[in-house]
Amino acid sequence: MEGWKRILNRLLFPGKIVTGLSIPVSAVLLLYAFGFAGEKNPVVYLSYLVSAYTLVVVCVQIVGWSRKISALLHRNPYIHRYLTDLPFRMHLSLCLSVGLNLIYAVMKLCLGIFYHSVWFGTFGVYYTLLTIMRVLLARHVNRSAFGKELISEWKRYRLCGAILLPMTLALSGVIVLVIEKHEGFQYPGSLIYVMAMYAFYATITAAVHVVRYRKYRSPVMTAAKVISLSSALVSVLSLETAMIAQFGDSSDESFRLVMVACTGAGVCAIILGMAVCMIVRATKELQRLQGSRMKPENC
Repeated sequence: MEGWKRILNRLLFPGKIVTGLSIPVSAVLLLYAFGFAGEKNPVVYLSYLVSAYTLVVVCVQIVGWSRKISALLHRNPYIHRYLTDLPFRMHLSLCLSVGLNLIYAVMKLCLGIFYHSVWFGTFGVYYTLLTIMRVLLARHVNRSAFGKELISEWKRYRLCGAILLPMTLALSGVIVLVIEKHEGFQYPGSLIYVMAMYAFYATITAAVHVVRYRKYRSPVMTAAKVISLSSALVSVLSLETAMIAQFGDSSDESFRLVMVACTGAGVCAIILGMAVCMIVRATKELQRLQGSRMKPENC
């Protein structure tokens, strides 16, 4: 039994040299098998066998690699703080997102002016509003830590909800443009697959973070994640228009109208619902906090 364990361990952990060489060898064999070799060529079966073995070895060893990489990253004090200090990570994420949103908003607005496109202009307005909300949250974090000044945080939380309301109108304009004027996103080549992975990853991550970060009792932190979810939902909407334009049948116009209308209505409904919930919840919390402050004075 011990002998079989040693053989299995040797096969799964063949060493750095064998593991490192097996990856490019598998890639070359698969490239030859799919591009040049015939179906009955023995190299095809060899390529399948080698690639399957390489995949198993890499999957088994990836856990150990991740632990070593994590330990190596934690040696750097700045990376260690980013990985372990949640407020610092949120603060840095807010500042970076402000810069990225600002660049994206300016680019869309400039494209809208240059091409006389209401489509680009509408998205420019949308990302400008996202930038304004993130600036409001970042300014608060620069002055106070998360969860310390709850009244101030709830006011910004409510203001972000109020800004989300006109953003819903902007999204509605985008949907009307897509339906009536056949406008939309188009990605060259295989870039659409990359954008699809990003859109699904961003949406799932943002939805999980909205729920996960509620336990930290910081309205600013929750508002930042709601903004990220709103941005991710718009990415899904733009991805759908691009996929219909690239893979859809141009003769089936009714399908395009129904899909875009349904997805757009769903995205608008979710963002509108989040905005209303933010305003109502923040108003109730502010009334409770301000009332509790006044009680000792009246006694």
